[in-house]
Amino acid sequence: MRAWHETYGLPVVITNCSNNYGPYQFPEKLIPLIITNALDGKPLPVYGKGEQVRDWLYVDDHARALCQVLEQGVIGETYNIGGHNEMQNIEVVRTLCSLLDNCVARHPTGISKFADLIQFVADRPGHDQRYAIDAGKIKAELGWVPQETFETGLAKTIDWYLNNQEWCDHVRDGSYQGERLGLASGA
Repeated sequence: MRAWHETYGLPVVITNCSNNYGPYQFPEKLIPLIITNALDGKPLPVYGKGEQVRDWLYVDDHARALCQVLEQGVIGETYNIGGHNEMQNIEVVRTLCSLLDNCVARHPTGISKFADLIQFVADRPGHDQRYAIDAGKIKAELGWVPQETFETGLAKTIDWYLNNQEWCDHVRDGSYQGERLGLASGA
């Protein structure tokens, strides 16, 4: 994109973001995987010791940032969009377990708390230890900061997955065949 901008004057702004989470995220990703596995009483797999660090950005905050960059960003500039929520994966999993303990009345058989399901598994080869992003420029130049804290975003995410288990089941049981999900009927 930058080459097209510099060579041909294409009016572009570029964004980079940290890890997104929220509604409609496919359950193979860490946060929805932990939520859906916990609700099903399945193991909560954590790579290695869970020491990989990521910055987490609630998806609605990302969308708001994109709109703000589109409306106020300077042509040819790049903006990093981050959630200011850097933490180890094991911290994310433990936070999810704690939130689930507080909002789910009945735990799966055989456990007293969701953290009992945490299972450390072999790390992936070449697994990055840290993804981070400096979102200082978008704050300084456009005044954008995320509206959600990590905890409020996680609470909204958990609530969505609790209220949309049919969608999750459809994705996870193999019946999903690439059709667009989550749209109003007839859209």
